[in-house]
Amino acid sequence: MREAARAAGKSEVLDRYAADYPVGPHDQPQSMCPAFGSLRVGLRMRRTASVLSGSACCVYGLTFTSHFYGARRSVGYVPFSSETLVTGKLFEDIKEAVEQLADPAHYDAIVVTNLCVPTASGVPLRLLGKEVNGVRIIGIDVPGFGIPTHAEAKDVLAGAMLAYARSEAEAGPVSAPQTRPDKPTVTLLGEMFPVDPMGIAQMLEPMGLAAGPVVPTREWRELYAALDCAVVAAIHPFYTASVREFEAAGRTVVGSAPVGRDGTAAWLAAIGDACGIKADLVAAAQNRILPAISGALAARPIKGRITVSGYEGSELLVARLLVESGADVRYVGTACPRTVWSDPDREWLQARGVKVQYRASLEQDIAAVEEFRPDLAIGTTPVVQHAKQMAIPALYFTNLISARPLMGPAGAGSLAMVVNTAIAGKARFDRMSAFFDGVGTGHTTGVWEDTPQDRPNFKKKYAALNEAARKAAEAVGS
Repeated sequence: MREAARAAGKSEVLDRYAADYPVGPHDQPQSMCPAFGSLRVGLRMRRTASVLSGSACCVYGLTFTSHFYGARRSVGYVPFSSETLVTGKLFEDIKEAVEQLADPAHYDAIVVTNLCVPTASGVPLRLLGKEVNGVRIIGIDVPGFGIPTHAEAKDVLAGAMLAYARSEAEAGPVSAPQTRPDKPTVTLLGEMFPVDPMGIAQMLEPMGLAAGPVVPTREWRELYAALDCAVVAAIHPFYTASVREFEAAGRTVVGSAPVGRDGTAAWLAAIGDACGIKADLVAAAQNRILPAISGALAARPIKGRITVSGYEGSELLVARLLVESGADVRYVGTACPRTVWSDPDREWLQARGVKVQYRASLEQDIAAVEEFRPDLAIGTTPVVQHAKQMAIPALYFTNLISARPLMGPAGAGSLAMVVNTAIAGKARFDRMSAFFDGVGTGHTTGVWEDTPQDRPNFKKKYAALNEAARKAAEAVGS
């Protein structure tokens, strides 16, 4: 499909994706379809319509997952057949759908997304134009063969929207956001728990700074405010396309995040340096918040060996917080790529003996669980499943870890309760493992009423016959 897309005129798009999102040991997603990430960004924005062009089975899966995660609006779909795909009629159908949908009374923007088949067929969304009836049109290609993870697909749409908003701002006055701080702002790049931006705002206040919008934003006007900042904080360090737009707007980008005592101290210093804040004001901000973080960490310690893996992009931040909480973290794997904005976290973790694996494959995450035999495995669904089969307590990263505050004092103690409770459940796993030992494995696998009897002689006989047949087949024509 990648070769077909290039032949159909999509080489420029694929080359940009290859540079922005370099692949690792695997060249295709091992998580959910990447388009879920960009679709979710669009569905969370007010006055924004989302339209998909792709195979019906793909669209069904994406809409199902979106509504499972709380989307409260419809997803547009432009179906196709072999005939409309090869004759170019699909593009005309998309154009007609956009024209019918483009009502400025309801929408600021319409996002049209090509999935794998339309991208491979070269459906030219760029020909839709920049706007219809005063409604902005954002056309993006999000193929599984070009973007490794759904987390990076969020950046595809965020970057495209920032590029559009930047061109508008450069052309003349734009609509002001509903609220504008009277201080220089720090734009926060990457999705995070809702209370974290408020905590960051409190940390920045002594330095005369305010927290700006979180990108991806919730409405179009926030994009202008995000660009109109003093500095960008790459909380999630893999938003390469978005960083490119901020740097084109002349903004400095700072990596890492205010996580734990060490992380908060270093991050505040980096923000202060980027904004030219006086040293005494930076020190005032640190002295105001660091004792509270230290107290929260000391009050809720975590004891135990832990491995961390996931595909959200905040895995290194979670590992840092666990280490500062007292946990023995041996491994952290992330499906996202290494960038310069994650270097502070990587260096801090590696200095403490933590193995950091970017673009981690499922096989590497499972190998870490088997090698380190942790008291708790934090990871994706198959990693959690594998750990529990080994009678190791495990927690799903996306729903149970990333859905908690990480920044400042609120984040310092947020993981302790769920992590310590899970580790304390080890004895329950041992009892269950002993009780079900031998059930559902080997010759007893499956559903049955009477316990199956193993027949080793039968298997041995037919294994020999199969091997003889294989050798005979190979001998034909030799």
